[in-house]
Amino acid sequence: MNSFEINKIITAILVTVLVVFGIGKISNIIFDKDDKNIVAYKVEAPEGTAVQASIESSVDISALLAMGDITHGEKVYKKCKACHSIKQGGGNKIGPALWNVIFRPVGSITDYKYSKALSSYGKEWTWEEMNGFLIKPSTWIKGNKMGFAGLKNEKDRASVILYLNQNSDSPKPLP
Repeated sequence: MNSFEINKIITAILVTVLVVFGIGKISNIIFDKDDKNIVAYKVEAPEGTAVQASIESSVDISALLAMGDITHGEKVYKKCKACHSIKQGGGNKIGPALWNVIFRPVGSITDYKYSKALSSYGKEWTWEEMNGFLIKPSTWIKGNKMGFAGLKNEKDRASVILYLNQNSDSPKPLP
């Protein structure tokens, strides 16, 4: 290898080092990090139960359930089918069995290993609890292990709740 080849290799290494460090310096100049240039404000979201209380108080559960349809709920429930069984006597899957779920205590199936968040929640699956949970499970009960994004559509949620209520030994009367 002659000296011309060695010079090209050394030059390539030096240029690479200069470009890497130069980009960092140039970006610091362009995006000055002084607090005086920030034009944004951090907004703190209310914690867990405050969010739940605002959702519960803003939802008329009777009107919500009136929008639902059991046959539509059966179709929407197909999203839940991969993880939950709805059949009477059906076993647990990735998630617990949902037969008799309405007004059952949260985290009460003995042969299913719930997350600490669900097993210590201490409430029942009321109409309001089920509605709030189905909106977005990860924010309704923080720390639960259900990886479902939620049902944003009110008719879909109402229909699934009606479908879950129907799949019970004794369906509860609607509010």
